[in-house]
Amino acid sequence: MKLRLKKPLVALLVSTLLSTSVLPAHAAIDIEDTLPDMGTTAGSTLSINQEIAMGDYYTRQLRNSAPLVFDPLLSNYINNLGQRLVSNASSVKTPFHFYLVNNPNINAFAYFGGNIVLHSALFRYSRNESELASVIAHEISHVTQRHLARMLEDQSKTTPLAMAGILGSILIFMANPNAGLATFTGSMAGMQQNMITFTQMNEQEADRIGIQTLYRAGFDPQGMPNFMQILADQVRYSSKPPEMLLTHPLPDSRLSDARSRAAQYAPRKVPQSANFLYAKMRVLTMLEKNPASSNALQTTLDQFRQGTELEKSAANYAQALLYSRDRKFNDARKILAPMLAKEPNNIWLIDAITDIDVEQNRAAEAITRLQQALKQSPNNKVLTVNLANAYMQNKQYNEANRLLYRYTFDNPDDPIGWQLVAENAAKQGNRAQELAAYAEDLALRGDFETAIRYLGDASRQVKLGSNEQARFDARIDQLRKLQHKDSQFK
Repeated sequence: MKLRLKKPLVALLVSTLLSTSVLPAHAAIDIEDTLPDMGTTAGSTLSINQEIAMGDYYTRQLRNSAPLVFDPLLSNYINNLGQRLVSNASSVKTPFHFYLVNNPNINAFAYFGGNIVLHSALFRYSRNESELASVIAHEISHVTQRHLARMLEDQSKTTPLAMAGILGSILIFMANPNAGLATFTGSMAGMQQNMITFTQMNEQEADRIGIQTLYRAGFDPQGMPNFMQILADQVRYSSKPPEMLLTHPLPDSRLSDARSRAAQYAPRKVPQSANFLYAKMRVLTMLEKNPASSNALQTTLDQFRQGTELEKSAANYAQALLYSRDRKFNDARKILAPMLAKEPNNIWLIDAITDIDVEQNRAAEAITRLQQALKQSPNNKVLTVNLANAYMQNKQYNEANRLLYRYTFDNPDDPIGWQLVAENAAKQGNRAQELAAYAEDLALRGDFETAIRYLGDASRQVKLGSNEQARFDARIDQLRKLQHKDSQFK
C-alpha cells in the first residue's frame, strides 16, 4: 500500500534526555543482573497510570503535529522489532508503542507511558539491525527506568518552581523544538550540578540496561557502541553535531564504558536481517524528496549491488520502488515478478506489486494474491489494509467494509484503518459512516471538538432511535470524557 505521511503543523518532540529470527541466548552470565536497578522509584511523583494517561495525550498531539510516517510496512517492522526487545527487557510496567517520524536528523526519543519515536534518519546511518535495535533498547530502558518521572521527582525535592520550569520547558519544546531546546538547556544550566550528573546517570543506566536487553533479544551487544561510534564520527567530520547528541550527550567515557560492557558478553555473529535491509531501502527511496539525487541512496545501492544475495535483493527492491515512483510500472514489475516467484510470501514484495496492480487496473489479480498470502499469515496488518484497498479499487465495497470493520475493531488506534473506512463509505454514498470514520481519525489527533461535531452530523443523518444513532451518541459521550481528561495536561 502506498506510503502515507502526516504533514506537520507544528513539529513536536518530547525527549527524555541516547537515543541511538534469532532466539535470545542465555548461555552466558547476565552481567547486568548483578547490578542494582535504579529505575523502580518515582512513584511518589507520577503513578504508572498517570504516565500512561500523559503518554496517550502526547501521542494524540504527536499525530496531529509531527510528520509521522503512516506506512503499514514500516510501522509493522519497527513495532515488531520494538516488541521483540520489550519481551526481553526487565521492569516493564507499561505497554509499548513505536512510531516513525520523517526527519533527516539522527535522533530518537521516549516519553511517558511506553511511547518511543524513531527518526527516519536512523535507517540511513544504521548499518545492521543490531545497531538500530541498540537505539530502541536504549529508549526502552529510559521508559522502564522511569527517567522522566525520576527527573521530575528530583526537581520536586528542590523547589516547586524548578519542577514547573522543567515542565514548562518540555511544553515549549513540544511547540517549537528550536526555541524549546534552548530554554530547556538554559534552565538546566541554572540548576545545581547534581541535576547534570543525574542526566549523565540516566544515559549510562540506559546504556547498561539497553545492552543487556539487546543481548537477551539475540542481537550483537556491540551494536550499541558501534552506533555510538557513528555518532562520534559525525561530530568529527561535521561542524554541527547530530541532533541526538543535544539530547543524549556522548562524552568519551560513555563510549568507552559501552564498549567495555558489550565486551563482557560472549561474541555473537548475527545473520543479516532481510526485513532490516528492505526497511532501510524503503525509507531511502520513499521518504527522500528527490531519491534519484540522494547520495545516501546511491551510495547504499552501489554497495548493496556488490554485496550479499540479501543486499542485492534489497537493492532490486529499491530500484522497483524508484520505477514505481516514476510511474514506470512495467519496469518495476519486471524486477518484482521473478523475486516474488522465489519468495511468494515476502510481504515487502507483495505490497510493492499490489500497488502496481492497482495502478494498472489489475486489482482482481492483487486480490487473489493477497487472499492467498493471508492464508499463510492470517490477520497480518499489512496484507489486510492492502486487500481492503484492492477491494475498493475493484469496486467490491461491501467486502472492503467487512474487512475494515474487523480491522478497526482490532486496531482502533491506527489512522490508516479509519481513513480507508471513510474512503470506502464515500464511494458507497454512506455519508453517516464517512463522517463517523473521519471523527475517529480526528479523535486520534486530539481534535475532539471537530470529531464530536462530525459524530453529531452523522447521528442526525441516520434513523431516529436506531442502533446507529445510539452508537454515535454514545461515542460522543466517550469523546467528551476523554476531552475532559486531556484538559488537565494542557
